[in-house]
Amino acid sequence: MNGKYGRQLTLLPREQQQVLWRRRQEQQTEGWKKRYDVRAGVEGTISQAVRRTGIRRTRYTGLPKTHLGNVLAATAINLIRLNAWLTDTPLGMTRTSHLATLDLAA
Repeated sequence: MNGKYGRQLTLLPREQQQVLWRRRQEQQTEGWKKRYDVRAGVEGTISQAVRRTGIRRTRYTGLPKTHLGNVLAATAINLIRLNAWLTDTPLGMTRTSHLATLDLAA
């Protein structure tokens, strides 16, 4: 869409919309938030591994060397986290969008 026609409204069938509403309400419960915390921790670990070690691309050819590279990357992440814990380094701040920053300033 090139903006010529303005915005587009998508209407779901009633059954699908009701399921969507129920799922969004479920996300507000404490049980769902506790289950999601586990996923958030895993996502954070993956993100840290990608940013710190470039784990998405291997430097080696062949499965044994690639596996060794992944094990070394995981070890490096564990050492980084251990160092942060021992030195009481604070956790990184969550990124704040430009829109949220404007809202905070008001």
